[in-house]
Amino acid sequence: SMMKTPRILSIQSHVVCGYVGNKSSVFPLHLHGFQVDAINSVQLSNHTQYSHVKGQILKAGDVSDLYEALKLNNIHQYDYVTTGYVGDPSFLETVASTVVDLREKNPDIKYYCDPVMGDNGHFYVPEELLAVYRETIVPLADVLLPNQFEAEQLSGIQIKCEADGWKVCEWLHSKGKAETVVITSSEIGDDKDKIVSLASFGRGATKVRAAIPRLPTSFTGSGDVFAAAFLIWSHKLSDPVNILQKTVNTTYAVLARTFESFKGQENPTCFDKELKLIQSKGDLENPPDLIKAELVTV
Repeated sequence: SMMKTPRILSIQSHVVCGYVGNKSSVFPLHLHGFQVDAINSVQLSNHTQYSHVKGQILKAGDVSDLYEALKLNNIHQYDYVTTGYVGDPSFLETVASTVVDLREKNPDIKYYCDPVMGDNGHFYVPEELLAVYRETIVPLADVLLPNQFEAEQLSGIQIKCEADGWKVCEWLHSKGKAETVVITSSEIGDDKDKIVSLASFGRGATKVRAAIPRLPTSFTGSGDVFAAAFLIWSHKLSDPVNILQKTVNTTYAVLARTFESFKGQENPTCFDKELKLIQSKGDLENPPDLIKAELVTV
């Protein structure tokens, strides 16, 4: 299966201008030779940090319609399915039944789930989504990619140190079929200039840590780049340390280039801070080896 072009069904948001959701993940996946079939959960003018946002939101029935036709045409044989931002509980339930159905077509399909709910201590989706993620989605996912806030909300465990992080990974493994759990970004450790990523592979058999330099700004869409990079490198490589290392270096290269582009400005706008994804084509293909990931022995 490594020889044929892998097919991905990517269910994420779409923005006309900017780089979040499918706009952040489809480009890196294309560069690495994946065939990406995108379902846009929303179509918005731009991401929601801007002063003005307009657009359309796909309803649960719309997703069912799209998927039903793929199925009727017998073109629903996928190697991967990925989900990111979903803003509606019934839409998320429909995503779950779609994943179950895709698995009937291809029992080897891998479901990569970024349970997007919030960050820095607060929700930016309706809180009813938490129960659907916890009870329906988490048991289905092969790979889970929450940030610290999302991992804490799902597990009910506060992450105050690295040991707590591994405990949360263990909890998430125990709830379903997740082979791999990654806490993509966390505020643990003594070094406040670093963001820590923890990745638990083989249901916890192999644990890997990476510390990413913190840039003095915030980005929108960085989690979507991380998730796409993690899928890419998991597909291409077998060594867990290498997978996390390539993922964090890919993501950091995009963020660092973005920061460089606006750091001289006093009040950079949302538009100035859009990820420099296209400009990072070379780094997406061959990330630099700036950050080292390391095996953790617990």
